[in-house]
Amino acid sequence: MIDVNELRKGVTFEQDNSLYKVLNIHTTNLAAVRDHQDQSRDLRKGTTLEMTFISGNRVQDVRLDYHNAQFLYSDDQFYYFMNNQNYEQYPISKDIVGDMAEYLKPNLEAKLMFFGSEALDMELPTSVDLLVTRADPSIRGDTATGVTKKVMTETGLEVTVPSFVEEGTVIRVDTRNGNYVTRV
Repeated sequence: MIDVNELRKGVTFEQDNSLYKVLNIHTTNLAAVRDHQDQSRDLRKGTTLEMTFISGNRVQDVRLDYHNAQFLYSDDQFYYFMNNQNYEQYPISKDIVGDMAEYLKPNLEAKLMFFGSEALDMELPTSVDLLVTRADPSIRGDTATGVTKKVMTETGLEVTVPSFVEEGTVIRVDTRNGNYVTRV
């Protein structure tokens, strides 16, 4: 058990037979009682909810196992990853992958988080290199500083890029916010 004062962003805990990962936390002091308001994601359902704890409350700490795995392919229900050390394959549900699917391409390495044998969450590298498959042509004479346009990548991700990025270019995208980083 851990005290709610020890909850930090990224900490996983169990409450009412559900596993939660802290996404954001806010502490307030009201009438000598410390409240901890926490935005958490239910790791099994994928839902995000606000939780409030009174100082002194305790939650069950959860120990997760981590495995580096390589993305292989997806079907209608799952994304399949392979453990880099023992070649075991893990099907990860689309609910867990969520919006991160827009960054997945074959052979991409990710960190999978397990509770026992149950895959609960995944972490992507901070940036991925994606091929631009559709880009509007740049307008001749449009050379003002900071001119941008939208492009589509091989995974279906739409990214705002500088006007010089063309179809067929490989770009680096930050997986934390979906922003263009650089041309590769």
